[in-house]
Parts: sequence; structure tokens; C-alpha cells
Amino acid sequence: MASKRDYYEVLGVPRHTSADELKRAYRRLARQYHPDVNQSADAEERFKEINEAYEVLSDEQKRTAYDRFGHAGVQGPAGPGYTGFGGFGFEDFFEDVFSGFGMGSRRRARRGPRRGANLQVDLKISFEEAAFGCDKEIEVMRHETCTRCQGSGAEPGTQPVRCPQCNGTGEVRQVQQSILGSFVNVSTCPRCRGEGEIVTTPCSQCHGHKVVQVPRTLSVKIPPGVDDGMRVRLAGEGEPGAYGGPSGNLYVVLSVEPHRYFRRRDSNVLVELAINIAQAALGDEIAVPTLDGDVSLKIPAGTQSGKVFRLRGMGIPRLRRNGRGDQLVIVQVTVPTRLTDEQQELFQQLSKTLGKEVVPQAEKGIFEKLRDALGDALGV
Repeated sequence: MASKRDYYEVLGVPRHTSADELKRAYRRLARQYHPDVNQSADAEERFKEINEAYEVLSDEQKRTAYDRFGHAGVQGPAGPGYTGFGGFGFEDFFEDVFSGFGMGSRRRARRGPRRGANLQVDLKISFEEAAFGCDKEIEVMRHETCTRCQGSGAEPGTQPVRCPQCNGTGEVRQVQQSILGSFVNVSTCPRCRGEGEIVTTPCSQCHGHKVVQVPRTLSVKIPPGVDDGMRVRLAGEGEPGAYGGPSGNLYVVLSVEPHRYFRRRDSNVLVELAINIAQAALGDEIAVPTLDGDVSLKIPAGTQSGKVFRLRGMGIPRLRRNGRGDQLVIVQVTVPTRLTDEQQELFQQLSKTLGKEVVPQAEKGIFEKLRDALGDALGV
């Protein structure tokens, strides 16, 4: 099996990087390798690797364990803290060896407040909604404290009882012999699953699980300038925490529907318009569709196919910044495929004045023109 890469290397940051720098690096890479955006063969694996690295390094406790012990400190065949020392991890080893030096109890740590899990939902929005922002309502299924038993898991009128196997500690301990001497292996009680108590008469509504899954309608505010694949966080709207811990977050992943006319490049909008030969040769004033409605654009005489016109400030509002991008109008000169007798006669007269000489052209292509208009940030 291939060895895991260093998480700091995966995110391209130094080991002493701050939380804000870590987040910026993650967002940049996640957007770059999101499978919906990046079609390369390894994009999905890179995306998973980036998320795994950020999940560990963004958590203060996991990052500390990773910095001290590497990958073995945060994951392994036996889960977090696995080291291969006879089935117990670093936490067990240091707790039992240094129990007389102020080490806290694992039972108290386990029963302390725990943050709830995060949830994720997908939301489709239109091109215009992504540009200018909107308010949306979403449906989400999440677990909430059972109202019948008030979270005890026991049928009203009854109470949970102390677990007879662990005597209410939530742990079972076994002495193991090793080359270093005798060690105590602490594991979660299999009967009460670490709760320290068991429910003899389960609640008829939650069946002893203490929570029930319920549908909720939530409002989410989409800020102006969002793009496909971005996430909006609703703090505290995820799964409930345990033992008084805070609830997790709800992440709304945005999917922007393509527009009939417009294409987006960062904060700029591209649109192609067709004009006829007469408009290109003689010039004209045309109506151009924009996100704000139609605007007038003057086409100068002698305009060539592929000419790019810039409408400043008519693009996408910049996310969390002031100002907007531009709209680039690309005109294409169309050649008629069917002519009336009168039109054919006029073109024949025109051709006599234009001559038949063919001159090779070294004019820039459309992508080069766009690059000149927008710079390298256009990405075309």
C-alpha cells in the first residue's frame, strides 16, 4: 500500500502555518481539484486527500497529535491513536504510565461535551442568483433530542440504570504483559458503549437512541458573487452535540446552472453576438444583453469577426469585495447562406469592386484576443 503523504505537503503549507493560512490553502486547492470542475483522472483522489489533510490539521487536538506522532497519531487500523502496542494507543499508554502525574481520566474526557457532526446538502441556483445573491429555503433531515424522553432514551416513568459490566464508568480494563512490563488496556465497555448506563425500557419514540430524525426547513442567504462548488456555512444547524456539546454546522454546496447566453470567467462575463456583413462593414448600434438588462453598444465600421468589446463594471460582483468584473462581448460576423435574387445581384456588383486577390492573414485568434482583453487571469 502506498504511504500517505505529509498533510502539510498535501496542502502546500509550512508546519508553523496559521489557521487562517491553512484555510486559504485548503479553499484554493479544493476549488482547483473539485471533481465537478477538474476533469483530470486523479482529481477525485487529490480532492479526497486534500479534505483528509484539512480535517486533521484544522482540528487543534488532531493537529497536535499529528505533529507529535505523524499519521499514527490520528488514524490507523484501530482508529485514532492507534500505535500497534498490543491493541492500545498512545492515550492508554501515557495515561497508565503517568497516572500519578496529573493525567486526566479518559472517562471524564469521553463523557465531556462533544461537538455534533456536520451535515451537507446540495442546492441548485441560477446564474443570476449566483451573481447577485439570493435567499433560499432548504429542506434538511437531522437528528434532534427526543421530546418524549427528553434525551434519556428511557420510556417516561422509567430511568436508565447503571451498567453492571463497567459499574457506570463506561470502561473496562485489562492487564496486559509486554516487554516493558505490565500495562492496563482501557477500552470502551461493550455493553453500554461507554455510556455508563443502560436503558431497560426504551422510549417508544426514539427506541432508546435519545434522538429522532426530523425534517427542518431552513433559510440560507447566498452572498453575491458565489461560484459553482462553493459552500455556505450555517453555523450550529448540523447534528446536535453530546453531553452538552455544541451542534455541528450545516454546509450548503452550491451548484450553479449554466446560462443560455452568458459564460463566466472569475468575475467576468462572456457573451457572443452575431452581426451581419453589412453591420460589420458599415457599423451599427446594437442592443447587448447583460445581467442588468439590455445596453446599447456601438459597432464601428470595419469590425472584424472575433472583435472583443469590454463593458466595464457589467460583470459579476466580486465575492466579499467591492466592485464588479466586466462583460466581454465577442462579435461574430455571419455570412448568409441563402440570398434573394436582389441580394445576390448586389453582392455580385460589390465583388467586382473588391477584387479576387487572397491575402494571408496573421491576425490573432479569438482566445488570444480574450487573453489580451482580460489578461492571464481569464484562464482560456
